[in-house]
Amino acid sequence: MTTLSFSKGHGTGNDFVLFSDPEGAIDLTPAQIALICDRHFGVGADGVIRAVRSSAIPEGSSVLSEDPTAEWFMDYHNADGTPAEMCGNGIRVFARYLLDGGLADIPAGQTLPVGTRAGVRDVQQSGTGFQVDLGRWRLTDDDPLVRAKGLKVARPGLGIDVGNPHVVVALPDDDELDRLDLGPTPILDPELPDGANVEFVVPFEPLVADGIGRIRMRVHERGSGETLACGTGTAAAALATRFWAGSGAPDNWKVRTPGGTLGVRMFAAEDGEHVALSGPAELVFDGEVTIG
Repeated sequence: MTTLSFSKGHGTGNDFVLFSDPEGAIDLTPAQIALICDRHFGVGADGVIRAVRSSAIPEGSSVLSEDPTAEWFMDYHNADGTPAEMCGNGIRVFARYLLDGGLADIPAGQTLPVGTRAGVRDVQQSGTGFQVDLGRWRLTDDDPLVRAKGLKVARPGLGIDVGNPHVVVALPDDDELDRLDLGPTPILDPELPDGANVEFVVPFEPLVADGIGRIRMRVHERGSGETLACGTGTAAAALATRFWAGSGAPDNWKVRTPGGTLGVRMFAAEDGEHVALSGPAELVFDGEVTIG
């Protein structure tokens, strides 16, 4: 039996169990992670985040090649125990965990490089909590039809990659969005080899106010089910809506999720257009859990 000291945190209701394992000595199994995330028999969370030094795990070698200063790696697993490339809400909570635990700091005007399976992501403090540069995004060739419980007919989806895969679906009104049952996994036709997070989006009326685009979103996260928010999904939803809206659409967006509102910003970089996500990150309690 192993006793694990942890912190519980969330970003707009997207919640995580975080623990520190600097030297990579703790290797939780998928079943153990799933048990920790179970909301009836465990702590309860959308995922588990291990804070481990990049030098201590195989995945960290490419991270350190990209940026030798990326000391910490966000080892993120979904609620079912499967590893994920990135988590936009999780990385902000991860930054809060490192700062509050004295494991790292972010001097004024600087960023904290964090290793992920999608590469290095830079985090900085912002007025709402933290902002993370999610890196270069891209449209994919994956535009499947999407079926979900509560939708009368399948809807076309738009494939977007922001370090992890997403399919975004536009809906006409709030009533249709509210009727969705996102407990069951939406069906993609054709299926994607690695699956995808699926976002359902409704624009506000008007879509743009004071130069900022505004949408509402719900999401089914691959490996976790419906969550109150998905950071990378929020970015994908804003990118998709801007794509649909055309050349006059803004580069700054506010996205309302069931757990709160997040900010998305698109900006030019040397390697192409990047997308950044901003929002709160809170630690709510510490505890210990004994796992077999």
